[in-house]
Amino acid sequence: MTNPCTVALELFGMLIGAGGWFCSLAATIMPQWLSRSTELFATESYEQGLWEVCVIQEVAGMECRPYDTILGLDPTVMLARILMCMSNATGLLGILLAIPSMSQIKCCKGEEGRKTKRGLKISAAVFLCIAGLLVLTPISYVAHDTVMRFFDESVPHVVPRSEFGDALFIGWSAGLLYIVASVLLFTSCIDSGNNEPRLVYHHQRQDTRTLDRSGKRTEYV
Repeated sequence: MTNPCTVALELFGMLIGAGGWFCSLAATIMPQWLSRSTELFATESYEQGLWEVCVIQEVAGMECRPYDTILGLDPTVMLARILMCMSNATGLLGILLAIPSMSQIKCCKGEEGRKTKRGLKISAAVFLCIAGLLVLTPISYVAHDTVMRFFDESVPHVVPRSEFGDALFIGWSAGLLYIVASVLLFTSCIDSGNNEPRLVYHHQRQDTRTLDRSGKRTEYV
């Protein structure tokens, strides 16, 4: 019989992992990685993302323009692109591996089937953990670089400075959700391993009674 705690851990791990993947995908697509506004034009602000730059005006609205070339990109933006795409692919693979490993999915039966599901679940947890680290790396690096430039005293105060955009916070949430999902799946593997059926051998004691030559009865246990 399936342990309800194992089923709950698998279900929550699956749902949280899917939520982390959607947040990671949203952070990859959104142009709000960095926000910049000027004191000269208070009604105008700039949003910079991985794929395009947007200008937001109160009258004209938002107008976005993709980057002209890949070779001329900032190395930080290029690295963030690569890591975020790798994170999305790795997270999706982890979710796809977690689906057949759930106890409620009747795809593998018998002792070998249980071992196969446990291996798939461990692989899914590893992929989700890697996806979380791949998300947190570019997000944290861009945030660190933004903070260092914001407090750079060599830059005049009138020069506009970049601040955190909404995509950074969504990316941090995605990394946290990925890691929580991997921990839940790992915990369900430990719990299911403790509940696997084991063979119990019962030793039966046999008494042998014999009579020696003197007629005395001897018992052997």
